Amino acid sequence: MLRKWFILPLACCGYALGAQAQTATTAAPTPVDTAAKPPAAPVLAITGSADLYYRYDFGQNKANDFTSFTHSHNSFELGMATVKLEHKTDKVDMVADLGFGKRAEEFSYNDNGILAAIKQLYISYSPTTWLKFTAGSWATHVGYELVDAYGNRNYSMSYMFTYGPFSHTGVRADFTFGKSGFMIGVANPTDFKYVPDGYMNKKFLIAQYSYTPSDNFHLYLNYVGGQNVDTSKNNQFDAVLTAKLNGKFSVGYNGTVKLVKLNMGKGELSSTQDWWGSALYLNYDANSHFGLTLREEYHSDLDQLTVYAGLPTGGTVFGSTLSANIKVDGFTFIPEVRVDAASQPIFLTSGGGSTKTGGSFLLAAIYSF
Repeated sequence: MLRKWFILPLACCGYALGAQAQTATTAAPTPVDTAAKPPAAPVLAITGSADLYYRYDFGQNKANDFTSFTHSHNSFELGMATVKLEHKTDKVDMVADLGFGKRAEEFSYNDNGILAAIKQLYISYSPTTWLKFTAGSWATHVGYELVDAYGNRNYSMSYMFTYGPFSHTGVRADFTFGKSGFMIGVANPTDFKYVPDGYMNKKFLIAQYSYTPSDNFHLYLNYVGGQNVDTSKNNQFDAVLTAKLNGKFSVGYNGTVKLVKLNMGKGELSSTQDWWGSALYLNYDANSHFGLTLREEYHSDLDQLTVYAGLPTGGTVFGSTLSANIKVDGFTFIPEVRVDAASQPIFLTSGGGSTKTGGSFLLAAIYSF
């Protein structure tokens, strides 16, 4: 979903000193240098991260995992190593964000070979402080959670992240007016950096409204819609809210609904089908080294578009995930327990049967710089 020069003080000091000098003497004022200030020197920032994990499924079957990036059982797994280069001038910004590993491959599932390593690659131009144009490929604005493990407090992912968009490739414009922001853009079909030959290639519309009255409150209303490469028509509406209540407690909320009309052949589309989800994130930070996050998520797939695709009937899933965050410098250790309760027996047991409840225990290690 979509999470991240100080001339004024010097000018004020210069003004104060000038005022003192003119008060102390009647000498003629010093001529003011009206020459334009040279632009700031370009800045190159290099950041990166690495993550790995161990997951034990209580049903002893990795097929019980219906969300992204943790499809394993009783195995130590490498997540993703990332390197992000950002070069900035006063008006131009270039970002090359690369990822390597299973997590990166799942994120770029439509790409092959070295192309799968490109998480983001874009160039932005800001002609004014309130307007920015961007062209390239970037992580989606939709949703609460991020592809980079260090950007999330839970290591396992939500159903909304898993079945929502991952990335967009196209052009966009961002506008900032006081506490409000607007974004609108045109992009390839969702998650396609390149549309393969022989597929429908119609563009998607993307948009966002954001409202930030203070550093403690953020609201985002998101949209993405268009006709996909399989000719289905998609419209997704999404809301994200974050609020810091005090120095120890904060909350997050994500709600999304996706409307789909499937291709029935001969140019005919089905009636509108949908899936939707809602998640609440409760965060507690005892200090800078220890925190807890509880994620409670409800996912509805009555039309069998996501979790229940290919099963005899649709249904719902309620997931509860409790994660601890233990931090030392750039290192984060996450012990996590997750329990998912479904309306239908979609989880497998160790004896080969099926059940409505699944669960797992996970240990993750993350380092970022």
